[in-house]
Amino acid sequence: MKNNSSLIYNVSLVVGDALAITAAFTAAYILRVSLSHRALSVNVHASTYITILVSLLPFWIILFALLGLYNARVYENRFKEFWRLIVGSLIGILFIISYSYLANVAVFPARLVTLYAFLFAFVFVFVYRTAARSIRRQLFDYGKGINTLLIVGDTKATSRLIEALAATTVTGYKVVGVVGGLKQDFKTNTNFNVYKDFHEAATHLKNKQPHTIIQTELYSDPEENDAVLTYAQQHHISYGFVPGNSELFIGKIEVSLFHNIPLIAVHQTALIGWGRVVKRLTDLFLGTLFLIIASPFMVIIAISIMLTDGGNIVFRHERLSRYNKKVRVFKFRSHKSKYSGLEPEAAFKKMGREDLLEQYRELGDQLPDDPRITGIGRFIRKYSLDELPQLVNVIKGDISLVGPRALVAYELEKSEAKNLILSVRSGLTGLAQISGVRDLSFDERRKLDLYYVENWSFWGDIVILLKTFWVVLRHKGRS
Repeated sequence: MKNNSSLIYNVSLVVGDALAITAAFTAAYILRVSLSHRALSVNVHASTYITILVSLLPFWIILFALLGLYNARVYENRFKEFWRLIVGSLIGILFIISYSYLANVAVFPARLVTLYAFLFAFVFVFVYRTAARSIRRQLFDYGKGINTLLIVGDTKATSRLIEALAATTVTGYKVVGVVGGLKQDFKTNTNFNVYKDFHEAATHLKNKQPHTIIQTELYSDPEENDAVLTYAQQHHISYGFVPGNSELFIGKIEVSLFHNIPLIAVHQTALIGWGRVVKRLTDLFLGTLFLIIASPFMVIIAISIMLTDGGNIVFRHERLSRYNKKVRVFKFRSHKSKYSGLEPEAAFKKMGREDLLEQYRELGDQLPDDPRITGIGRFIRKYSLDELPQLVNVIKGDISLVGPRALVAYELEKSEAKNLILSVRSGLTGLAQISGVRDLSFDERRKLDLYYVENWSFWGDIVILLKTFWVVLRHKGRS
């Protein structure tokens, strides 16, 4: 039983975008031409202006489609949608300018009309989509457009699905039944039926068939699996299954023919191919830019360390990066010179405070008032300024701007996902750093590292970099 709510929502986005862009261009024309008394570059009648716009509007919508703005994975993610709308609006304006040049036809009566059209197009479309999302969720509250879901199987994936879809007014999904599941196992108070087998579920849901069936457990008997799939096909119900060994399907998935045999290739990380090239070029460009900007501050910090504590200014420490490669990362020394380079056990023993070691480990390898740290060290650690020399490591290719935290070998041995984490270069910043390092355990940080490896994207890196600046300014990441 097909649910057309997603299709209707997509159509509403297309129509709304078209109307918003038309309104944007109209407002730009009125603001500069009708309401302003300044001279125009060229006289373009309003009817000519609108006619050209309407003629080129389909190309603008096609451009939005190519950018994925009518794909749920984009419009359900506000940040992705925001940036792609900016890109789409800019390219759309450039397209119209190119048309005007190639066709030798005046479109914009003044340069400000072009600027206003770009700004209004982005703002109007974004506001419309925000309103559409709000209306859609209001309809969910009234039970309109909800996708009903039947889960077949009793596995951990079943529990995760039920928990993830519990907020129906947000997700738009409602679990109506679980085949083989035990209701008391689930944390949420979800109102669904539990069936002992698929035949019972099919009989009970005969008059109210679900829109989607997801099978989280394949039966040992192929005929039982065929019965589920055949039922879905006969009743035009969307069908999907969660592989039993879901770990195999984490990362970058590619489906292709291998000597005429269908093959699913599973990569450890999504960061492969051209993605690696783009990431490296971004590291070189932004790393160099950040290093130039940070140079004056680095000189001041270096002089401060030299004058207050003497000893080495920069501390070098061996860490692990991609493919288990050992790299020496640079940091401004924040520890007192007599404790610099010592492991915590050795340092606390040297100062005669071995009692602090247990507290240090319990608090996630940190202390509120660590006696090893100098006064200037506390300041540069508070604002993560001790990390600035690692920009040199980024340019060298030892680490990346964004990635899993670079750890020493004995620390990484604690993680079962060590090899997966080391499938990409370690990073100067990462998900753990922007998520509040002080509040996360070692295992939680490594889970975030693993998530990054498996779900890398270029825009994700940009988000992490932007959030890093915010976290540093609020000095919430470190103590």
